[in-house]
Amino acid sequence: MASGTSRDVLGRGLGVLRQAIREQPRIFAVAVLGSVLFGGMVIASAFVVGAVVGDVVVPAIARGEVATGTLALAAVALFGISVLRVVGIFGRRLGAGYMQYRLQAAYRRRVTRRYLDLPLSWHHRNATGTLLSNANSDVEAAWYPIAPLPFAVGTLVMLVGAIVSLFATDWALALVGLAVFPALFALNVVYSRRMAPRQARAQRLRAEVSEIAHESFDGALVVKTMGREAQETTRFAGRAGELRDALIAVGRLRGVFDPLLETLPSLGTLAVLVVGAFRLRQGAISVTELVSVAFLFTVLAFPVRAIGWVLAELPRSVAGWDRVRRVLDATGEMPYGSRVLDPATSGPATLTFTDVHFSYPPAEAHQTGAKVLGAVGFTVPAGRTVALVGPTGAGKSTIASLAVRLVDPDSGTVELDGVDVRDLTAASLASTVALVAQVPFVFDDTVRANIALDRPGIDDEVVWAALRLAEADGFVAALPNGLDTMVGERGTSLSGGQRQRLTLARALAGSPRLLVLDDATSAVDPRVEAAILAGLRSSAGEPGAPMASILVVAYRRATIALADEVIYVEQGRVVARGTHTELLGTVPGYADLVTAYEQAEVERAQERTYDEVAPLPSGLEIENERSTR
Repeated sequence: MASGTSRDVLGRGLGVLRQAIREQPRIFAVAVLGSVLFGGMVIASAFVVGAVVGDVVVPAIARGEVATGTLALAAVALFGISVLRVVGIFGRRLGAGYMQYRLQAAYRRRVTRRYLDLPLSWHHRNATGTLLSNANSDVEAAWYPIAPLPFAVGTLVMLVGAIVSLFATDWALALVGLAVFPALFALNVVYSRRMAPRQARAQRLRAEVSEIAHESFDGALVVKTMGREAQETTRFAGRAGELRDALIAVGRLRGVFDPLLETLPSLGTLAVLVVGAFRLRQGAISVTELVSVAFLFTVLAFPVRAIGWVLAELPRSVAGWDRVRRVLDATGEMPYGSRVLDPATSGPATLTFTDVHFSYPPAEAHQTGAKVLGAVGFTVPAGRTVALVGPTGAGKSTIASLAVRLVDPDSGTVELDGVDVRDLTAASLASTVALVAQVPFVFDDTVRANIALDRPGIDDEVVWAALRLAEADGFVAALPNGLDTMVGERGTSLSGGQRQRLTLARALAGSPRLLVLDDATSAVDPRVEAAILAGLRSSAGEPGAPMASILVVAYRRATIALADEVIYVEQGRVVARGTHTELLGTVPGYADLVTAYEQAEVERAQERTYDEVAPLPSGLEIENERSTR
């Protein structure tokens, strides 16, 4: 891979630059015009300086006096050239910076938009740290060469003008230029090819370091309670050390080539002086021409480096671009349809699964996907509560994800009010269905903002109504600033049960017609959970309250008993359905499972009682206690 990258990095890098120019042609044109103006003034300044030396200074020394008028004219010419050079520099830098930052902003938006379009299965195969790196450092790396690009293009124009001027002055001096400039370009190409694999490895390691850091921070509770601080520090230090070594390798190569790139133009100037002195003695050129050419080589040394800067950054650009394109070219998005459910319908929705099969895609291309569901079919009638019950891994959460279209079935249909969810618009689906997931997510914002989410029509009255239904109004009212209380990152200032009730209130505030609860109250006290579900069932008759059908993934006997119908799932198939009482008497597997759940609840309650009197609870026990509040 490395060798292939080194061979084609120049072509691929130039392709990235062409893409940038196609996307920002006007800004690029402004920047290049500024650079060309600067280059033209550099060439002009060389000939003005030559004329000043040859036609003003040398005659003045010979005569012993200075022609004031001629000297003033030369000063005006140099000042005018300097002003135009400043204008060129301003246009070049402003255009290049504006172009670079616009491209970075545009591609950050594209990458983020693509993240939101891709299904959860794609996200499960990609580490969060890598995705953060794609949207940040990889985007920056892809467009890093844009800053020196207009300067380099203007320099190429300037080099052509310089070569033409050299041939117009003297063929021997022109040959020196023809030897130096191609040699400088060839050296930059070699540099770029050797740098390619080093930059690619460094960019990959940046993402891996970000990935490990994010994982360690996100799992801080596990790290601290399990005493893994030293191991995590060692793991991070190892990868950070690899990144350090990779960046040192980049710096070492720059340390070799930078002096060569700096020295070559100086050698060209020395060669011009040697050849020029010989040609001057032959009478082939004048002092003015020799000074002009020597000064031209001197001032060209810096602009020519701009070409080297672009070529030096191409490997990093290609590495970043490849990683960004991997996201933008990823497949698997779920396009929405054009149908809209009748907006006049405000009652509960009917959910229907018909012969649904589903398999999660494999982690690797050569692997086979894991089959999760087979021939699943059931209905949640309008206004009814249906409980999904089954052992771990039976497919309950997958059914919940299909109901809200986080994933699509391999075959079969999932319908809302008789319409396939794949045919609905995104807005219609979002306004009809709400999911409260097993693991609650709370934004680092106020309680109000977490519930309203800037959705139109959700004022404080609606927020408090949703909080009451979620049995959360009491603890929110007791918070220091009520609805304006900041809950911290991921809701760290709240207990597990409070976070679950807050996310439930967020779903209820949108008045969904179908509410899907994926074990959404597992951290809530059983009495509170029963009150929440009872409130949701009875709220349909209250004015202004949400009227929703409910599909709940349930474990507790009290929760299951509240459902109008229970669907028992095993190994991705619906094994039995009926009321809780019916299944207890007819399905041994169901009875055993519910009994086991109930026994586990009793044991957890006993542990909580012990924890309340334990003199020195551990950090893990404290967190468990908080999570059950």
